[in-house]
Amino acid sequence: MQEQYQREKKIIEKNEIEKEMELIRTIIKTREELILDNKNFEFAKEGLVDYYVYQIKANQAKLDYLTKIAKEKGIEVDMISNKQYKFLMEAEEAV
Repeated sequence: MQEQYQREKKIIEKNEIEKEMELIRTIIKTREELILDNKNFEFAKEGLVDYYVYQIKANQAKLDYLTKIAKEKGIEVDMISNKQYKFLMEAEEAV
């Protein structure tokens, strides 16, 4: 129980730039998951077809929602690239 409260506290303590970086990381991660789900769907057999259809729909809905939030904050989502994501991840690991 106590771990949940600590995590919530950490989220509250983030400044606006950190929140935007987290949003960008989440968008890119979700986009990568969506691409992977589509590739896996192409090779899915019988029982896994429904699973990947569900995953694709879920990740697409999540990506749409995150993109909407980013646009409201003035973040240009189309400009986010994998290189920027890797740079952000390396910077986060250094901290």
